[in-house]
Amino acid sequence: MYNRSLFRTLALVVFSTLSLYSQTSTKPAPPLLSVAAPEAARMDSERLNRLDGIIQSYIDKGAFPGVVAIVVRNGKIVYYKAFGKADLETNKPLSKDAIYRIASMTKAITSLSIMMLHEEGKIMLDDPISKYIPEFAKPIVLDQFNPKDSSYTTIPAKREISVRHLLTHMSGINYNSIANDERMRAIYTKAGIIDAFTLENVKIGDNVKKLAKLPLNHQPGEKWTYGLSTDVLGYLVEVVSGMTLDQFFQKRIFEPLGMKDTYFYLPDAKKDRLVPLYAEDKEEGLVKNVTNSMTANPDYPIKGAKTYYSGGGGLSSTAYDYAVFLQMLLNGGIYNGKRLLSPKGVELFTNSNQSGTLFPDPRSYFSLGFSVINEAGRSNDLYSSVGAFGWGGAFSTHYFADPKEKICAVLMKQMWPTSYGGELDRKFDLMIYQALE
Repeated sequence: MYNRSLFRTLALVVFSTLSLYSQTSTKPAPPLLSVAAPEAARMDSERLNRLDGIIQSYIDKGAFPGVVAIVVRNGKIVYYKAFGKADLETNKPLSKDAIYRIASMTKAITSLSIMMLHEEGKIMLDDPISKYIPEFAKPIVLDQFNPKDSSYTTIPAKREISVRHLLTHMSGINYNSIANDERMRAIYTKAGIIDAFTLENVKIGDNVKKLAKLPLNHQPGEKWTYGLSTDVLGYLVEVVSGMTLDQFFQKRIFEPLGMKDTYFYLPDAKKDRLVPLYAEDKEEGLVKNVTNSMTANPDYPIKGAKTYYSGGGGLSSTAYDYAVFLQMLLNGGIYNGKRLLSPKGVELFTNSNQSGTLFPDPRSYFSLGFSVINEAGRSNDLYSSVGAFGWGGAFSTHYFADPKEKICAVLMKQMWPTSYGGELDRKFDLMIYQALE
């Protein structure tokens, strides 16, 4: 009797303790982004507003028609402004909710999708891609190339391309239009490989399956080569999830996070918010809607068949929507009460050195989706913290997130080509960090 009574008492104490622990250890979901004075997020208003003069100076000298900038610290929007015009011909002012073609800023969202499927046990990072897309079995590597007729010889790859190789751009797959290797550009052009933008009735799987039969630039895992790896991952998402990439993004990422203005192809009700694409012209200055090797057609993404979902570069979005995406990562994978990725998954995704010393910028390394500042970068002229991550888009869009300082920032421009995009990006980052208290 005594032993049974003691057991019941101890059991009650343990149960009460565990119940109390579970109650006290449950943290509320991080709040949604909200506007606040910079001082509320430990930033100096006067110093942060130096951004106004910097950005306006580039507009005044005709470098860009318009620019949208957003800065978030500690979950508070401390800077959110639009400068210049959306359209120089109509003199239409630029609004903060303008929609931009974000090109390679799409890559981080596709890579997040892979990480989400990985955490569901549906994909392992070192799986060969041929497990899901059989056309990639027995990959080949370019050996000899004849520039006269684009003929070539190949050698067998030493290993298969893995999901990790694709996430880190170490697969050996190139781009077509912006390939640094003229041999690969000629091979891809002859095969009809699409980079990201088309108005034709083509699907991403069609492009990827053609790509799978072409030679790689180098042995998988032995070099860092920027290319269509993330487009292959976009098709992998479709194969594994049973949804189109557009459907997966909307259902699994955009709707849960409340990203209401991010699409592959814009609804008719929102197409007027799309910013025209401009280019530099030595004689005419800024010229609108130029068709070139990168843009394919200035009507993308509002016209055409609307069937091609490029995981490497097809999305359009707003500065605010992309800041929400970055804030989710700074929150450890949760936003709007919805968890997309575990904290450990976010750490691996954003801050693990997957490229070793192969990444071309010695101030950074590449994780499973981002360029990440290392010690060399911090000891250079960068104010960024070690571990700050980011990337950008071909049409001069730019972003970064700093987990240590709890900052994320997005700078939207819409130019190709531009002489000033990188220059303004660096000054944008500097003006944010110099305003920290």
